Amino acid sequence: MASLDDQTTRSDAADVAFKRRFMRRMIFVLTGGMLLDGYILGIIGPVTGQLQQELQISTAEVGLIASAALFGILIGSPLGGWAGDKFGRKPLFMIDMGLFVVASAMQFFVSSFIFLWIIRLLMGVAIGAEYSVGWPMMSEFAPARLRGRLMGITILAWYAGFMIGYTIGYVLDLPPAMQWRFIIGTSTFIAVVLFLARLGLPESPRWLWNKGRKDEALAIAHKYLESAAETADLEKEKVRQGRFVDLFSRQYIRQTIFVSWFWFCNVLPYFAIATFADDVLGKYGLSGGLAGGVGLSMVAVAGVAITVLLIDKAGRRLFTVPPQWITVVIFLIIGLWSGAPPAVVLGLFLLFSFLNAMNGTLTSIYPGEVFPTEVRGVGTGFAAAVSRVGAGLGTFLLPVVVESFGVTVAMLAAAVIVFSGALVSQMWAPETRGKSLTETAAGFSH
Repeated sequence: MASLDDQTTRSDAADVAFKRRFMRRMIFVLTGGMLLDGYILGIIGPVTGQLQQELQISTAEVGLIASAALFGILIGSPLGGWAGDKFGRKPLFMIDMGLFVVASAMQFFVSSFIFLWIIRLLMGVAIGAEYSVGWPMMSEFAPARLRGRLMGITILAWYAGFMIGYTIGYVLDLPPAMQWRFIIGTSTFIAVVLFLARLGLPESPRWLWNKGRKDEALAIAHKYLESAAETADLEKEKVRQGRFVDLFSRQYIRQTIFVSWFWFCNVLPYFAIATFADDVLGKYGLSGGLAGGVGLSMVAVAGVAITVLLIDKAGRRLFTVPPQWITVVIFLIIGLWSGAPPAVVLGLFLLFSFLNAMNGTLTSIYPGEVFPTEVRGVGTGFAAAVSRVGAGLGTFLLPVVVESFGVTVAMLAAAVIVFSGALVSQMWAPETRGKSLTETAAGFSH
C-alpha cells in the first residue's frame, strides 16, 4: 500500500503536469490568433494582381483592401478591450474567433470591391478584439519568470503567419492560378480549429479578483497558476474599476503614450515594406519574387526567436531601444544613397526586418505588463488601435507615395517616424524583467 508521502508526491506531479498542459493549450490558442492576423495580411499581397484585374479596381483601392483588416483592428481593439475589462476575458475570447470564422468564410463568395473591403474590415475587428483580450489573458496566466518569453512567442507566430500566408498566396497564384477568393478564404480553416480549441478555457483570475469575485479567482488561481507565489501576487492587487478615460489620467498617461507610440512606430514601416516587398525591392533593381516577401519574413522570424530566447535573461530595454536607433540609420542610408548597389540595399532591408522584429517582440510584452488589471484590456486595445492606424497608413500610403514622389522620399519619411519612436523609448521604456504584474504596473506609474 502506498505511503501518504508517495500519494502526495504523485498528486503534486499530476498537478504540475495538468498546469503545464493547460499552459501549452493557452499558448496554442493565443499564438494561433496572432498567426491568423499575420496570415490574412500576408496572403493578400501575392493575389492583388489577380484581384485588381477581375474587380477592375485602382491602385488606391488595392491599398484600401490590403489595409482594411488593419482599420478593422482600429475599431475592434479598443471595443474589445473595453468589453474584456467589463464583461470578462473568456466570453470575448470566444466571440472574437466566432466573428472571424463567419467573416473569413464570406470571402469565398465576395463579388465586389466594397463587399471585400467590408469583409476584411470585419476580420480586422475580430483580430482587434483578439489583441485586447489575448495578451492580457497570457500576461495574467503566465509565470513572471517566463512571461516575456511566452508573450513574445505570440509575435513569433505573427511573423510565421505572415510568411506562411505570403508563401501560400504566392504558390497558389502561380499558373495555373487558383481562384483568388479561395486563396484568401483559406484562413477560415485555421480559424475553425482555433475556435474549437478555445472551448472550456477558464476566466482570468485577475479579472475575477478585480471584480470582487475573490473566491472564484482564488479557485482558478490554485488550479491553473504555476506557483503559490503567483497566487500570492494576485492577492496583493487592489480592487479598482477602470474606465477608458483613465488611460489619459495623470496616473496612466505615460503608459498610454509610451506603449501606443512605440507600437505605432514599429509597425508602420514593416507593414508597408513587407506587404509590397516585391514592388519596393523592384525600385532598387531587385526582383526577388517569392524571396522578396518571404525573405523579409524569414529574417524577422529569426529576430523574434532570438529575442524570445533571451528576453527573460537580458531584459526588455536591450531589445527596445538600440534596434530603433540602428533602424533610423538604415533608412537614412537607403534614402540618401541613391546609387547603392542592389546587394547592399537588400542587405539593409533584411537587417531592418531583423531589428524591427526584435523591437516588435516587445509590442506583445509591454502592454500586458505596464497597464494594471483594471485597464489592461482597454489599454492594450487602445495601443493596438493606434498601432493599426500606423500599419493601415503605411500599407495604404506606401504605393501612393512611391508612385507620386519616389522611393527615396518614402524611406526618409520612415526614418523620421522611427526616430520619434526611438526617442520616446529612450526616455520611457521600463525594465520589467522578472517582476510580478503588480510590480511592473506600479513601477511604471510612480
